[in-house]
Amino acid sequence: MSNLRFDVVQDAFKKKAATVQTPKERPSEYFGSLVFNRSNMRKYLDVDTFNQLVECIDKGGSLDLAIADKVAAGMKTWAMEHGVTHVTHWFQPLTEGTAEKHDSFMEYDHKGGMIEAFEGKSLVQQEPDASSFPSGGIRATFEARGYTAWDPTSPVFIEDDTLCIPTVFISYTGEALDYKTPLKKALKAVSDAAVPVCRLFDPKVEKVFSYLGWEQEYFLVDEDLFAARPDLMLTGRTLMGHSSSKNQQLDDHYFGAIPSRVAAFMRDVEIAGYKLGIPLKTRHNEVAPNQFELAPIYGETNLANDQNQMIMNVMTRIARKHGFVVLFHEKPFDGINGSGKHNNWSLGTDTGTQLLAPGKDAKGNLQFVTFFVNVLAAVQKHNALLKASIASATNAHRLGANEAPPAIVSAFLGQTMTDVLRKLLTVPSDTPIEIAGKKGKSVGLVEIPQIFIDNTDRNRTSPFAFTGNRFEFRAVGSSANCASAMTTLNAAVAEQLLDFKVAVDKELAAGKALNVAIMDTLKPIIASIIDTVCFDGNGYSEAWQKEAKRRGLDTETSVPKMFKSFTEKQSVELFTRLGIYSEKELEARNDVKWETYTKKVQIEARMTARMATNHIIPAGLEYQRRLLENVDLMRQNFAGDAEGFQTDWRHRQQGQGDEPGLRESQRHCGHLRAG
Repeated sequence: MSNLRFDVVQDAFKKKAATVQTPKERPSEYFGSLVFNRSNMRKYLDVDTFNQLVECIDKGGSLDLAIADKVAAGMKTWAMEHGVTHVTHWFQPLTEGTAEKHDSFMEYDHKGGMIEAFEGKSLVQQEPDASSFPSGGIRATFEARGYTAWDPTSPVFIEDDTLCIPTVFISYTGEALDYKTPLKKALKAVSDAAVPVCRLFDPKVEKVFSYLGWEQEYFLVDEDLFAARPDLMLTGRTLMGHSSSKNQQLDDHYFGAIPSRVAAFMRDVEIAGYKLGIPLKTRHNEVAPNQFELAPIYGETNLANDQNQMIMNVMTRIARKHGFVVLFHEKPFDGINGSGKHNNWSLGTDTGTQLLAPGKDAKGNLQFVTFFVNVLAAVQKHNALLKASIASATNAHRLGANEAPPAIVSAFLGQTMTDVLRKLLTVPSDTPIEIAGKKGKSVGLVEIPQIFIDNTDRNRTSPFAFTGNRFEFRAVGSSANCASAMTTLNAAVAEQLLDFKVAVDKELAAGKALNVAIMDTLKPIIASIIDTVCFDGNGYSEAWQKEAKRRGLDTETSVPKMFKSFTEKQSVELFTRLGIYSEKELEARNDVKWETYTKKVQIEARMTARMATNHIIPAGLEYQRRLLENVDLMRQNFAGDAEGFQTDWRHRQQGQGDEPGLRESQRHCGHLRAG
């Protein structure tokens, strides 16, 4: 694997100009204009239909077909006002991408003409070909039927002339064939498990939300240069070549001034994203040359995951308009930083409490520590499974390289929280918990105000780092669907919270006060995790590899072997207990993972052989021909040992030339200069 010529790419960035969209309105005025959000629901639905749809979204109720007909009618009116002519069920099969089949609104009016029609049955359910998507053997070629079903909790949106309806995708026999179905089940499981724990502190809690804030890293390559690299075109990364003389050695690209052509691309992506209701917040240069990042404000996990898939599609399309190709491959070039999709994850209640943020008093801190410790316990128990959830043929090249975390799942806490946990092991269980907040620090300049220092640092080598009010799952790859990691993480936490609540209830039944019962349950968990999964040091060091193995953490580096974690007894029990996957679904998904890994490696191997045969060897032979022609011309035009001149010069380059031969070569060079 080798770098594309980044010095050439930088020149190519300057050669094409693109026109930036500049809407007259402020982004807040057109935000969500292409989404059938609650504002549009109120406008296009009657009050009763609107209330029933919102009830379904907020509380998980069902809609009957009569209501679905009214919703579909309102959607059609709204969509046609935006020039929409087609509708599609937009879903996420096991390909890491999205899929869609477009149907027009056109129907016979039974009077010899045509009308635009869209009914509730078309909104709620459609039928794609299930046998043509990865299924792990659940669907065979002669068993083609599968179904997509509308997910009302993810808003319908418009893409060009098409109304896109986010859906789940299941087989004829009911198994999930997508990422959304198990993710939604995991989100329900974590809410159901967390609510009883929350009610120990606040009886008003009815629902717990999982939040996700993704950070999407990517490379931009000039499309002309991309087209000259068959390996980039077919595999997403360079397989042969040489490194650029200058890449990221000087650390001058990170957070540098954004090239104007790239800024134009970013601006168009943001405009398109805002119209789709995606709250894009951050854009900047990343560490590697021509590597960049965008990130939104965090949101509810199911919606945030859909929006990540949406924006990746938008970026791919808009990049072409600016003469770019966007690369989501985790490691497209050797010797420089790869791309990740850091998943910032947290939990919050419907009463507004952030469960992974320190509280304002002792009770709030106890609730925070309760969830903080249980999350770490879930990561400890299922560290191998969490690693398997982010493993792939492409992400394997990134893990452990430069700023990417190693292939060992551990958690960074920071000194403040480490000290808090260690102290809790030594004090009585009824001791109020105190957690230091931010501290002011002077820069030493009168005109500069104090800087407030967080109570935890950042550790770039930690796969699962606590960053003050959330955990950052840094190991997720840039091309991945976040749902795989989020399904696994939320499921692991749900299981742990269920077990924790049972243990607390036993302590309460023994007559202990609530705070004492909670702390007596937490202490053995803290003792188990503090010196096992918690690690604040350098994840790249060889010493950590050995120490992690001693601690019992999974240190497997082979991706195919990582996938086995999904079908281990502990994992099967986790997913089946919570109703997220059946054992059959787990086995099928593993088959898909193994097949995908094998095919990607095979494609790269075939591409390498073809490049060697069709590009490298012919180029070498052509160079050899030119050298021989040069020797022949030397013979014809100069006296003396022309062949010796050529061979001695080569030997001189290798440090093997003899002095007489060198002098003869220099004499010939003098003749050439004189000529």
